[in-house]
Amino acid sequence: MERSKRNSGRISVFKGHEARLNKAIFHVLALKGPLTIYDIHKELKAQKRLRQTRYASVNKRVRALEESGYIKKACVKRTKAGFEANMYEPTTRAHLVILLNSTNLEDLINELDEDDALMVLVAILNNI
Repeated sequence: MERSKRNSGRISVFKGHEARLNKAIFHVLALKGPLTIYDIHKELKAQKRLRQTRYASVNKRVRALEESGYIKKACVKRTKAGFEANMYEPTTRAHLVILLNSTNLEDLINELDEDDALMVLVAILNNI
């Protein structure tokens, strides 16, 4: 059976030109915990391959990831300047896509026992 390009197995959040920034945002939030957009930007600029990333790009990506349900507002923090800034953290969905993106599905299927395979199959069939 042929696979269409649309269903190529890659998760949509890791496709396109924003994939690298999405992956970096997930990584920073997973390692550092809840952060403001400014703090995420600061962490990304410390990485050599993302040194030229603009704050506006990070802001737009964080808001898009929040809208699509991959990150959520954790709390509100008062900044030194006296403003209130939202702090963001990854959702369970984000942790799942990170793991699925780094996992070879063939290896995963070979490691599942019959009961676990049944649970995965039921979860997939319930969402089709």
